[in-house]
Amino acid sequence: MLKNVAAVLLDGVHPFELGVVCEVFGIDRSDDGLPVYDFAVVSAEGPSLGTHCGFTVSTPHGLERLEEADLIAVPAGETYVHREYPEEMLAALRRAVDRGARVLSVCSGVFVLAAAGLLDGRRCAVHWHHADQLALRYPRLTVEPDVLYVDEDPVITSAGTAAGIDACLHLVRKEQGPEVANKIARRMVVPPHRDGGQAQFIERPLPKAPCDTVGEVLAWMEAHLDREVTVEQLAARAHMAPRTFARRFQQETGTTPYRWILRQRVLLAQELLEGTDETMDAIAWRTGFGTAAALRHQFVRALGTTPNAYRRAFRGPQAA
Repeated sequence: MLKNVAAVLLDGVHPFELGVVCEVFGIDRSDDGLPVYDFAVVSAEGPSLGTHCGFTVSTPHGLERLEEADLIAVPAGETYVHREYPEEMLAALRRAVDRGARVLSVCSGVFVLAAAGLLDGRRCAVHWHHADQLALRYPRLTVEPDVLYVDEDPVITSAGTAAGIDACLHLVRKEQGPEVANKIARRMVVPPHRDGGQAQFIERPLPKAPCDTVGEVLAWMEAHLDREVTVEQLAARAHMAPRTFARRFQQETGTTPYRWILRQRVLLAQELLEGTDETMDAIAWRTGFGTAAALRHQFVRALGTTPNAYRRAFRGPQAA
């Protein structure tokens, strides 16, 4: 059970990535009926640490605080990519995993987990800017350079900045269910769920345009996931030629219209499986898959599990 959380810092920690962990796990939201975590910020290098923004962070907690944590988060830092790390810190991380705790990194915090040997033989995420350096420095791990986060339980790694929010909410969702994660996300005013496999960035951003016609079509598509649509129909709605629309769509979203709508349908199916008692046929109809067999096929392709197994995982055996 996720109750005790610690964020462990080195000198040069990035305030935003630290703030991500503090925001998800360090705020008392019991007024909303949400769980309260026993949260602490831990220093691996003395009671006072610098940040890359010029101010300091002080904490009374040393590495001994990690011994009781259910989750240890390692935020990014200015020199984490190149520096060496205190052996006492690496040993504490290894002991935590050995006793069943989880560890989570945000951006370049993954270099600390790699140095501890916790990523050997595992896949991991990192900010695309550091992907080549990480793979070169630690050849025993497998870098997934394009994804937001990777869950290789008990080790969870995330890419830069906001992807850390996604990874933290994913873990809350996994441990305490979608209702808790969604409420925390609502308080933070962030999307409740972005799939870990979503692309980090778009290689060719759109040139500035006087109106966001593709964005309007995206909104329409999301509101009509139960409809079968073609590129030609979407292009007509955007007042573009089909080839121009397909190119603009790829540039803006990083994927094709078919893949985008397929992923949104799977996400809607996840929400319905988690939060309703609707039958598979009803969910298949609402999500545009048509039949329970088609829903099952696409769900397994996207998530590696069946809709029934997914529902059991989030709502218990009786739900299926």
